Amino acid sequence: MQNSELFFNYLSWSNPWLVAIALNTILLAIATITPKKLLTPAGQFHGWLLGVTIWGCLGWQGYAVVMFYFLVGSSVTRIGKAQKEAEGIAEKRSGARGPENVWGSALTATLCALGVLALSILGDTGNIVGETGSILEQTGKMPVPQNIILPVPQYVVSLLLLGYAASFCTKLSDTCASEIGKAYGSRTFLITTLQPVTRGTEGAVSLEGTLAGIVGSIAIALLSWSVGLIDLTGIVFCVIAAFIATNIESVIGATIQSKFEWLTNEVVNFFNTLIGAIAAIVLASAWTAFFA
Repeated sequence: MQNSELFFNYLSWSNPWLVAIALNTILLAIATITPKKLLTPAGQFHGWLLGVTIWGCLGWQGYAVVMFYFLVGSSVTRIGKAQKEAEGIAEKRSGARGPENVWGSALTATLCALGVLALSILGDTGNIVGETGSILEQTGKMPVPQNIILPVPQYVVSLLLLGYAASFCTKLSDTCASEIGKAYGSRTFLITTLQPVTRGTEGAVSLEGTLAGIVGSIAIALLSWSVGLIDLTGIVFCVIAAFIATNIESVIGATIQSKFEWLTNEVVNFFNTLIGAIAAIVLASAWTAFFA
């Protein structure tokens, strides 16, 4: 009887994985028939897989953040599209994202989300309260042997959630800085030498792009706070981490990216988001160690 009840519980709409599959399948169907494509056909499948994973791991709160990044990032890419195409600096495929773009942007966040899921499955998270606790209650848990259950401190889960938010803050900051800089940057400089360069040059920065990147990171950090993924100090850590990582990415673009064939924009994007997540976690850990 208990096994049959457990089986039917997993088939109920209280199971976040079923909700995730249903919701993302509906969105995939809509994307397929929409004239303006934000994703390639392969990108749509990988976007579906990403969406299911994030909702299953972090519920609607985590999903809201990834959707905000995707919609805003796609919109920003289309700003000044005609001008960018004329100058040869527009994104390929008119900005439609492929699988490489999906995972280049979201692999770090996905790893953080899977880490939260693993802790909620294998760890005793009953002592975790507040917004973090409510998020864990929505994860797709599975029964595991009780002898491998270990207590999970709240700060460990909080750091993973911070890394998740910071990775998207970093990526949106990078996207806004790049696309606004290419569209409206009046003066662009190579970040390593501060010598003037043409817009769209790898490693180029501009005042307009830099400000847009900061605004983008603040926006997604505020959203992450509003849905309970991070606290108020987390907003500061995310914005600082995004600024650090975005500038490091520009340095990579200006120095070594062209020297290695495997170091594509998508690979650099992954390193960018990874640096952003790690920087935020380090900042939060240092703050806790010295000031908490």
